[in-house]
Amino acid sequence: MSCLQSTINLGRVLVVDDNVAARESVADVLRHAGYFVVGSASAVEALPKLERETFDVVVTDLQMPGMDGVEFIRQISQRRLEVQVLMVTAHATIASAVEAMRLGAFDYLEKPFNVAQLEELVAGAIQRGRLLAPDLTTQKARISIAAEYDLGMVAESQVMQNLRARIAQVAPTEETVLICGESGTGKELVARAIHALSRRNGGPLVSLNCPSLSPQLAESELFGHRRGAFTGADDDRVGRFELADQGTILLDEITEVDLPLQAKLLRVLQEKTFERVGCSETRTADVRIVASTNRQLSEEISAGRFRQDLYYRLAVVPLILPPLRERGDDVHLLADYFLARAAKRLNKPACQFQQDVRRLFSAYHWPGNVRELENIITRACVLNDGQPISADELRPWLQQPDDIATIENDASLPVGTSLEEVERQMIVATLEHYDGHRAKTAEALGIGVRTLSGKLRSYGFAPRAKSIQQTDACHRQSQPVEPAIPAELPGKKSA
Repeated sequence: MSCLQSTINLGRVLVVDDNVAARESVADVLRHAGYFVVGSASAVEALPKLERETFDVVVTDLQMPGMDGVEFIRQISQRRLEVQVLMVTAHATIASAVEAMRLGAFDYLEKPFNVAQLEELVAGAIQRGRLLAPDLTTQKARISIAAEYDLGMVAESQVMQNLRARIAQVAPTEETVLICGESGTGKELVARAIHALSRRNGGPLVSLNCPSLSPQLAESELFGHRRGAFTGADDDRVGRFELADQGTILLDEITEVDLPLQAKLLRVLQEKTFERVGCSETRTADVRIVASTNRQLSEEISAGRFRQDLYYRLAVVPLILPPLRERGDDVHLLADYFLARAAKRLNKPACQFQQDVRRLFSAYHWPGNVRELENIITRACVLNDGQPISADELRPWLQQPDDIATIENDASLPVGTSLEEVERQMIVATLEHYDGHRAKTAEALGIGVRTLSGKLRSYGFAPRAKSIQQTDACHRQSQPVEPAIPAELPGKKSA
């Protein structure tokens, strides 16, 4: 009973599809994710269920006999049923999906879609429904709910507390936000939090993964096209900016957009207008733009790959996400969180870590950040046979296991040695392991280079002028500043 209750608390979903295989496939995915799921073979069958029972989300197919998905959503709206709706549609019926969103649907899934897309949209729909609940009208309540359901930032480090505070400041405004950070740090999660805490949370959050677009199709995907505009344009298509009307659009990895399209994006930012491909009619876009990048924008601008004027327009409010290696003990909180979530999703008993796993996680530099940590723990949970997970099991999956400093029992540390002395010996030993390379030492220890340099000075090590200058530059770059081209924004490290 307790297990069932916890699942119901996570969210109740009604899946509506006349195709039995498709319906059960979606239902199985959501059940494994922890939702309570009920299926219906038609919209006519589903409406009485929605009136009798409470559901958080409806996932409905568009093409169904008797009553199609658009009419189904119209009936939900007319009957004032408090439920969020996700539409499942094929490319050829995208116009119907747009109509569904205008009738109140939260978002749509275009076939074929993957498990991650489905889970993310269902979670977002549940979060939106709770934000719009009648008894949650104050900003304080919205912040509390968003922190619980959407921010989802499992963290206690000061740098993440600062980030949370900055998100709470930025989100209620209408300003454009540029989210910078390495791959896997959670840029999309931050974008969703900004939308959830904004005044636009009643509108859609539309995401566009820029690297997945070819230059030929990117403009059509952003702004839409008119039938016959190019080979293969068999129908009119609504672009992401129109879909995001009254809401927020996330341009994920914005640096992957080619230069001609950057110029058109600049116009949208400046004038809030655009044209569909093959059409001269000017359209308006009441959209808040959030962009993200994992690249160093100063390098992209210098190389001529990114427009400087577009950067200034995007970086009205820059948010910088720290890599996992700079978040200290957050790695252990996240590891426990992912372990429990994976076990629940797989319907397995809770797994346990051996103590050497904690040491391994602290020493590893996590180039893939939180995404890498989650993938490794999920894999370990899938393959676990009931025994505690050891470091030896995980080490072969790490990208550079030979560079990880291991901690051995040292007879020279008698019982009663102070923590300060233990820390000093660990830092010195790690520095020697990396032949005096301070950046690698700091990564292995999970601290910043500046913190490491300060500790080494307190131990009597002479500072390296060059290292200190480089560290100061990085530190200055990480502070909130007025929009300007930074010396180096966090992103992919240069070779």
